[in-house]
Amino acid sequence: MDASDLVLGRAASVIAKRLLSGESIVVINAEKSVITGSRESVLRTYRENRARGSVRSGPHFPRYPDRIFRRTVRGMLPHLKPRGRDAFDRLEVHMGVPPEYSSGTRETLERAKIRPALRRPITLQEISRLLGARV
Repeated sequence: MDASDLVLGRAASVIAKRLLSGESIVVINAEKSVITGSRESVLRTYRENRARGSVRSGPHFPRYPDRIFRRTVRGMLPHLKPRGRDAFDRLEVHMGVPPEYSSGTRETLERAKIRPALRRPITLQEISRLLGARV
């Protein structure tokens, strides 16, 4: 599944539902997925999440795009129960396109595509850079 120009929350909810039904899903180009809303509020939210807790005890919030994508999907799964844990294990998320998936059909989610808006949405790659990741 290609995550380019998909809204993160919409894509994550569809993917979570499909994982719970038993599918195995590989997501590529996770850094190109977008988050809508005002740039300031999105960045404030991710900075607050990153600063919450302690280094030892957590909660540990990721700063790389593929890990942010995985955590967003995890939040939509019952990940503390065996059914949700098994579903989460069937998810694979990659930045860019790995060589083993370069040739093959790529699926995209039309329901999760970004719609034209007045302001430019912020990508996961931009958020990661502002959180300190070297992407």
